[in-house]
Amino acid sequence: MAGPDPQPDPRAELRELARWQRPLRADFPIVAANPEQAYLDSAATAQKPRQVLDAVHAYLTTSNANAGRGSYPWANATTALVAGAAQRVREFLGDRSAGAGAGASPVHFTSGTTEGLRTVARDWLPQLLRDGDEIVVPFGDHRANLAPWLEARDLLAAQGVRIAVREMPCQAGTGDYDARALAALAGPRTRFVAATHVHHVYGADMNVHRIREAVGPDVPICLDAAQSVGHQPVSVADLDVDFLVFSGHKALALPGTGAVWARGERGPAFRPGGWAGTPNTAGIASLAAALDWLEAAGVERITRWTAALASVLTDGLSRMPAYEVLGCRSSLAADTAVQRRGSIVTFRHQAIGSQDLGFILFSHGFMVRSDDHCQAGRDPQDGSVRVSLHVYNTLEEMEKLLTALAKLQ
Repeated sequence: MAGPDPQPDPRAELRELARWQRPLRADFPIVAANPEQAYLDSAATAQKPRQVLDAVHAYLTTSNANAGRGSYPWANATTALVAGAAQRVREFLGDRSAGAGAGASPVHFTSGTTEGLRTVARDWLPQLLRDGDEIVVPFGDHRANLAPWLEARDLLAAQGVRIAVREMPCQAGTGDYDARALAALAGPRTRFVAATHVHHVYGADMNVHRIREAVGPDVPICLDAAQSVGHQPVSVADLDVDFLVFSGHKALALPGTGAVWARGERGPAFRPGGWAGTPNTAGIASLAAALDWLEAAGVERITRWTAALASVLTDGLSRMPAYEVLGCRSSLAADTAVQRRGSIVTFRHQAIGSQDLGFILFSHGFMVRSDDHCQAGRDPQDGSVRVSLHVYNTLEEMEKLLTALAKLQ
């Protein structure tokens, strides 16, 4: 039987999309002003297009006020801005309830993914669980998708409710979830699953649809989408998850911005606890503008562009014995039939430590992340270098990076 078809040639993809990409790169003032620098750390935070900066300036200079507090025009305009941004999030995520008024899925704005996951863990999850229940969470993804669930366990234990926290099974060597092992692990007391959409170190799509197949139709799933929203098309209708949490600053919006989308069909209704306080209205304005920019640019094309750049990089690294690329080894070659790594490539040098390699690369004009990347279960000394890409990156940057890395063999 023939295997899967190879992926498209990455350089051919980049040539095809070059005329589309050039004007988009020009939209980023910090990139245009620093042509000698290559910003390769978009998984930590993405750069901001001019249209997002203009939207924030327009809001702050025309209608800046507190949302939901006053009845004068500026306050009304800010309240409408927040409500409109929530609707924009629903539409961008392919929420079929968008525009359904009172029946629309709740969207709660947060400071980012970490606070969003903690909000679900603190304000929603305890209502769902009873003594003896189990939850399944990832122990090898970002710490922000582990710590809140352990905190919820400890909070419930203090109240006399004992729950078991099970480790999400993963495939050795790839980091991908093991759906078969998960199906064997899940039982009648499995009440909740936390998962990641795209791994922040390995760059792989974690095939979340397999989780639903493994645990059945009734178990709520909470998805950390920090590395997918703004980088690839995301559809909550297709994913069939109950919570989707993401950071605005990784999706071209300002720092201190994020959102929790809740389906509201399994378990108790999602209502963030405590007094709401003043939302980050400037950040919310930036998020709405960022989603508009991403949609106009074409998220599917952004995915093709960054995947092709990452493929050029992994193909080059696979030919250099001094380097180990983390994650699935079968996805390194440009002509691989295995799913590509999206916009993230993480690697180690056999002799040069990650911090030193990061400093060396910066001296050549490359800004990369070099540490343990906040990965749960990793010793801080167990570092690596992560290259993470967005639409403003180029083939020339990848080729210059490979040249610099080759000289270090």
